Amino acid sequence: MKILVVGSGAREDAICKSLLKNDDNTVFCAPGNDGMKLSGIKTISINEDEFDHLTNFVQTNNIDYTIVGPEEPLVNGIVDFFKERKLKIFGPNKLAAQVEGSKTFTKKVMADANIPTAKYREFTDLESAVEYLTVEASFPTVIKADGLAAGKGVYIVQDLNEALEVVSELLDGHKFNTKRVVIEEYLDGEEFSLMAFVDHKRFYPMPLAQDYKKIFEDDKGPNTGGMGAVCPVNNISDDIRQMAIDQVLKPFVHQLYQENIKYTGILYAGLILTKDGIKVIEFNARFGDPETEVVLPRLKSDLSDIFVKILNHKKIAEINWETKGLNLGVFAVSQGYPQQPIFGSLGKVADFKNCPLTINFAGVRKQDDELISNGGRLYLMQTQADSLSHAQADIYQNLQRMNQENIFYRRDIGKNSI
Repeated sequence: MKILVVGSGAREDAICKSLLKNDDNTVFCAPGNDGMKLSGIKTISINEDEFDHLTNFVQTNNIDYTIVGPEEPLVNGIVDFFKERKLKIFGPNKLAAQVEGSKTFTKKVMADANIPTAKYREFTDLESAVEYLTVEASFPTVIKADGLAAGKGVYIVQDLNEALEVVSELLDGHKFNTKRVVIEEYLDGEEFSLMAFVDHKRFYPMPLAQDYKKIFEDDKGPNTGGMGAVCPVNNISDDIRQMAIDQVLKPFVHQLYQENIKYTGILYAGLILTKDGIKVIEFNARFGDPETEVVLPRLKSDLSDIFVKILNHKKIAEINWETKGLNLGVFAVSQGYPQQPIFGSLGKVADFKNCPLTINFAGVRKQDDELISNGGRLYLMQTQADSLSHAQADIYQNLQRMNQENIFYRRDIGKNSI
């Protein structure tokens, strides 16, 4: 099969690598990045928002189907654009992608399906938000930009002054082009991620993963796009996973179907286990990043076959996953990330080629015989091991061998999964 993957990050690198496990597949990534080329992924210099150019490439090169990695093209209607031209594409259409594009849309679906989530209020004007925060809110509280913010639009604020600063940034300064905010109760507990392949009312859950969002050790500092992940999550039991499937995934998928929203693609549930049970933090309309980088390496079935079956609405008898050990991934990010990334050399290309562990590349470019930083999150190093301690030792020893001058990484990824 000839397959196009749309996107440029470590998630798309992981999708491509999983598809290439089938030797019969030829995989292209648009636009991809220079690091991907080191493992033989064919990158195409078409940006993810250039729908015309992407469809022309697909038609000219007889691509069998396309997979969309990032959320922005999904929310902007790439699936509808391809389908109008009778081209096969894996992902939710523009209406269904509101699952991620509009927090208020998703809150309503959850309410209709009786899915437990945080209590919330929504605001479009600053004055009303300030009055609510001053008079009614209890702290800490959570403020979310209602739209896409590359994983950085969620703020846990500790007091009124911090809350007023954030809502002013969002509703007055329109950070992330925000026109509406959701203010919701702070939930305390163990967070975890559950992704599933979805084919209208059928869905196929993946193993649980856990993402580490905060920039510093012990979950301190601002949120990032994700500093690393682990799969499976040893401190979340199989019973809790089944509860998440029964109480969250199943009713959500069925509610969408009942509302005539025929969802095809990946559904991501960001969940938290509180003292009152499982609650939903967020839904996303695509593979999580960095969860994908530790979940897909555990897939024993052929990923391309899964995509084909779902695109043709054929039932999948079974999807096989690795059941032993765990997979751990740690992101190397630019110094100064997420506020002001500082760019520079990441080391010789040979250092990356000679690394014995899997590297999924994100914000990098090649210059002469070096890789140079070209974004906030640079590359994720990933390994599989029989225990967390072995996985951590393996990754941190190999990360230490890389050029340290312009990178930063957390040294406690996986700490909750003991």
